[in-house]
Amino acid sequence: MNNKILLTATFIASTFFASAQQNKTTFAITGDGNNDFVWMNIRQVDLTTGQVTKTLFDRNKSGFTMTDINAKTTITQAPSANDNSFYAPVHPTGTFVAAAAFDKRTNKLFFTPMRQASLRWMDVTNESAPEFFTVPFGDYHVDPSDESTNITRMVIGADGNGYALSNDGNHFFSFTTGKKPVITSLGNIIDAESNKSISIHNKCTSWGGDMIADAFGKLYVISASHNVFVIDVNTRIATHIGNIQGLPAGYTTNAAAVNDNGDIVVASANLFDGYYTFGLNNLKAVKMEGSDVKYNASDFANGNLLLQKEANSLLNNTVVPVASAAVDAKVFPNPVTNASFNVLLDNQTEGRYIITLCDLAGRTILSKSINKGKGIQTEKVGFNRMMAKGIYIVKVIDNNKTIVINEKIVIQ
Repeated sequence: MNNKILLTATFIASTFFASAQQNKTTFAITGDGNNDFVWMNIRQVDLTTGQVTKTLFDRNKSGFTMTDINAKTTITQAPSANDNSFYAPVHPTGTFVAAAAFDKRTNKLFFTPMRQASLRWMDVTNESAPEFFTVPFGDYHVDPSDESTNITRMVIGADGNGYALSNDGNHFFSFTTGKKPVITSLGNIIDAESNKSISIHNKCTSWGGDMIADAFGKLYVISASHNVFVIDVNTRIATHIGNIQGLPAGYTTNAAAVNDNGDIVVASANLFDGYYTFGLNNLKAVKMEGSDVKYNASDFANGNLLLQKEANSLLNNTVVPVASAAVDAKVFPNPVTNASFNVLLDNQTEGRYIITLCDLAGRTILSKSINKGKGIQTEKVGFNRMMAKGIYIVKVIDNNKTIVINEKIVIQ
């Protein structure tokens, strides 16, 4: 198993930073309607009202093409209601879907069918002719008879990479979002010592549910049993935060998304009782009055990040000029040719720092939060390979909001 951590830092992509969280919708994996538990349809939901606004893919009505990127083969199927192929692996959502993630920079909705080890995606802007793509999930094997191996949580993190997690928490992956995604096994999730009896691996308390991300690079698992964990991608440690209160009996939390206000919206795959919202600060659920009760949802996927307002406040013109005593650190290589650069910290004191990459107009492209220990430390910063070539500015900001490094780099 490859335990290499890809992009082991926290990033804030420029699109998230500049838009200040303006995505008021989410994509939902649903059934056909009341009392239907066949989670194969893809719909769009307005998170301000909790109402379904459109259907992007309907298992009964939508034809599709699905291209295997590796095999270079394409399957085409016309609409075919009541066809048993709905449940076949060759159907895009054929063995039901419980894990999806939306990359709003590329307009791709990624997902993994249950009982399968394949990563699939569609361009949500192509509504008239749904077109799906698929690649194997690396060397990972899903046992159709063992639900612990099903991938049931997925999200696009602040670093622009996708993350996916199996039911039992023993298989954690990252994936890129380009034309041919690169999937990397990160290992297993590790329980924080403080979790005690509420383990991320426990079937009764922690399987299923959904995963969201915050603007500082952390991931959050919201299990079907209402337990909330925060995951440090660097260490793979999951810390139990608490249990969501105020949800009705039998209401499993299978779908989760961040709304434009920064609150978390959840839905159930098993109970047709609308949507609920809660804040990370108190975990108290409040029902969204008037929200949809026709469709249950096995997963939500949208481009919003938790704690985005806090990240914006931290980075939005709140720093003071460069400190004269700390300009001897290096940013290398320069020019940058391989989608990453290094920052050398040698004279800086121990503590928390933020590394930002800005364009010449001052717009933040990405941000990485780090902790500097004793002695010399080198931090690697990766970025999207699709970034435009040109001149950029790398800044390092200390905990007093003082810029201690300010250097130009050329990205080729």
